[in-house]
Amino acid sequence: MPTVSIEKDILFNHLGRSFTDEAFDELCFEFGIELDEITSAFEEAQKAGKSLEGLSTAVIYKIDVPANRYDLLCVEGLSRALKIFLGDMPAPQYTMSGAPVYCMTVQKANVDTIRPFVVCAVLRNIRFDAQRYESFISLQDQLHRNLCRQRTLVAIGTHDLDATQPPFFYDARTPSAIEFVPLTPATRKFEAKELLEFYETQTEGKHLKPYVPIIKDSPLYPVILDSAETVLSLPPIINGDHSKITLDTTNVFIECTATDLTKANIVLDTVVTMFSEYCAIPFQVEPVVVNYVDTSGTIVSSYTTPLLYTRQEQASVDFCNSLIGIQLSPQEMQQLCEKVQLGPANLLENDSMLQVTVPPTRSDILHAVDIAEDIGIAFGYNNIVKRVPKTATVGQEFPLNLLTDLLRDEIARAGYTEVLTHGLCSIEDNFNALRRPVTPAVHLLNPANVEYQVVRTTLLPGLLNTLQHNRATSFTNGFKLFEISDVVVPDNEHVVTETIVGAKNQRMVCAVYAGPTSGFEIIHGLVDRIMTLTEVAPGLPDDADKDHRVVRDGWSYTIEPCDAPTYFSGRAAQIVLTKPGSSPTVIGSFGILHPEVLQHFSLVYPASCLEIDLEALM
Repeated sequence: MPTVSIEKDILFNHLGRSFTDEAFDELCFEFGIELDEITSAFEEAQKAGKSLEGLSTAVIYKIDVPANRYDLLCVEGLSRALKIFLGDMPAPQYTMSGAPVYCMTVQKANVDTIRPFVVCAVLRNIRFDAQRYESFISLQDQLHRNLCRQRTLVAIGTHDLDATQPPFFYDARTPSAIEFVPLTPATRKFEAKELLEFYETQTEGKHLKPYVPIIKDSPLYPVILDSAETVLSLPPIINGDHSKITLDTTNVFIECTATDLTKANIVLDTVVTMFSEYCAIPFQVEPVVVNYVDTSGTIVSSYTTPLLYTRQEQASVDFCNSLIGIQLSPQEMQQLCEKVQLGPANLLENDSMLQVTVPPTRSDILHAVDIAEDIGIAFGYNNIVKRVPKTATVGQEFPLNLLTDLLRDEIARAGYTEVLTHGLCSIEDNFNALRRPVTPAVHLLNPANVEYQVVRTTLLPGLLNTLQHNRATSFTNGFKLFEISDVVVPDNEHVVTETIVGAKNQRMVCAVYAGPTSGFEIIHGLVDRIMTLTEVAPGLPDDADKDHRVVRDGWSYTIEPCDAPTYFSGRAAQIVLTKPGSSPTVIGSFGILHPEVLQHFSLVYPASCLEIDLEALM
């Protein structure tokens, strides 16, 4: 959860009332946030053993807020939400000032290679003082750390509009073609590449060093310019000194460049809704039109920002009452919605359905559950009457998880080390590296990189990658690794619906033994041990004394040769399970890995492995 640090006096001044520390702590609990710590700059420096000279003793509240409540990351938004919750003010209406005056022209072909989106807005006739300016910068820092993912998804740039010459341009150019005086250090002009190297090596501006890798190796760098070709910003790194904001700034131009347009709009809406209260006309924002042009200058697409998107969402009255554990009338729910900025609320379908109005500050409202949660907050968790449940049930561990835990202990006692590997892998590792044909699997639509293309259908690549990353360690005594976890396989037994998605989890156990003495018989011994622990007896020839077999309800297994391409020819077997009343089923395989598989994972010692479907043994 993000933590917001706010001076107590400043917060109470915004709220228009005072609280004792205990009373404010209780208010935070009722609102769904947490007063984490009460401190001061002087006290924190004293604890850290730093210099105390010139430090304030003013009380600071450190408040934990939900990670998806971006409107609570500054004193303006937090105090506004609390005032609405307390009934001291109605929820504001955010409006546009009219048709766009300014335009941002985007060279689409160039920016598509680095940061393809930009959104803009203007705060007109705003009044800053030292505290407001500090809060303005702090909100940008909080958004960069959270929603913007350290500026990789969105980067915010703010400028003194009166110091620029509109219209504005967003382009991507070679580093040598970008030269400007940055905010830090504001001593001379830098070429873009030179500036990034400065941030990597010098202490001045070291806080910008983590962002340098985002664009450093790109052939083109994104840049915001005005009509005079003055560089306003080198996103996502630094703004130019030419358009820097001061306490005397009255008109603010805001631009957000991004790799994710949805998040860019949320960030822009958050910034303008928080600080438009200081404009001459409170809560009014001036829009900017964004035009994307091709190499010939022809407009290929266009939109106007900010969106200030207000939408309607619905939740059943019965659903909200059931989820919270209360019995409120539809009319009471309507009134409670006003306390959490979800008004005006309307009743539909004979008062059985609640339709709320979601303002641009509440991007966290995504589902009927979110509406019910806010109604619960407005009603007050302390006001919910504790009741004895009408049904009495006895909880117990899920049988498959119980079996998993028991097997983990036993396999570890057999000398194997448990590992936990990533659930995503590449198509190459999951299929080609194991000499298996590419079969249907759950694919990621936009994988972060080539290593996260599909959800694994086998645990073996994870174990082999673990061996690969530890190959510098001595293999003299061999490595024995195992994992019991889920894979995801196609579900062809059910028609795809809203709840059945065409894939299912399957619990597997996989083990690998790699080393100079790795052999078929050792991994075979682990197979027999697992089957013994699950009370499945080995199948016996027909002329054997079957009366002496110990089996679980007649279950048995047999080992049969197989010719799986993952294994060395003639050194592989499959495990066939026989249950009463059903035909024999292959539930796993084991054997010596093929040399080509070992070569792909850079393993120099022979390795044997097993993989068994645990769910088949339940």
